[in-house]
Amino acid sequence: MCNLYRMTSNADAIAQLFAPLATGGVNVPAYHEIFPDYEAPVIVADEDSSAPRRIAQMKWGWPPFGQVKRPITNIRNLASPMWRNALADPRRRCLVPVTEFSEWSATPDPATGRKRKHWFALRDDPLFAFAGLWRPTADGPRYAFLTCEANRLVGAIHPKAMPVILRGGEEADRWLAADGESAATMQCAFDDTGMREVEVPELAPDAAPPVQGSLL
Repeated sequence: MCNLYRMTSNADAIAQLFAPLATGGVNVPAYHEIFPDYEAPVIVADEDSSAPRRIAQMKWGWPPFGQVKRPITNIRNLASPMWRNALADPRRRCLVPVTEFSEWSATPDPATGRKRKHWFALRDDPLFAFAGLWRPTADGPRYAFLTCEANRLVGAIHPKAMPVILRGGEEADRWLAADGESAATMQCAFDDTGMREVEVPELAPDAAPPVQGSLL
């Protein structure tokens, strides 16, 4: 389950990769560590602008419900009634811009005795997106993103799942415009040969305390 990612690009790069998109002349800051319940930029449909897409700020984590006590960060079971309406409505789909994402090692590092973050990026694309869904709430809009079976690279660290990764162009266009059934077929792993593991400097221990999310 992915509960940490980074987005250190800028609004112009996002607008270029996921065009047509209106930035309104506003940039976005670098997000060095994004945890559940943090605000981050997402791309959504915009019916009130000359460009059909815009960058919005939302909190990461679908509101908890019932026995679920934490925000739901990762979406695995698209057959669940919880996701059905959002998946069927292209206006409720979103792109989550990402530069790297992290999975924790399954066992502690022998040198430190602690589990280690492993960061992943695309080999040829400095910026990409997760396939996401969002919903309005009384406290503002919130989003979560799809996961799928892990590919070989990510699976060596976290065998259970990885985020659904989309590049710009046709992949992003299809996710935001396809009918629900076609969109569901995009829940598959990115080719591991197009990815790499990268080194990311650690932030100060008190810079971003992790909040665990839930997977449904």
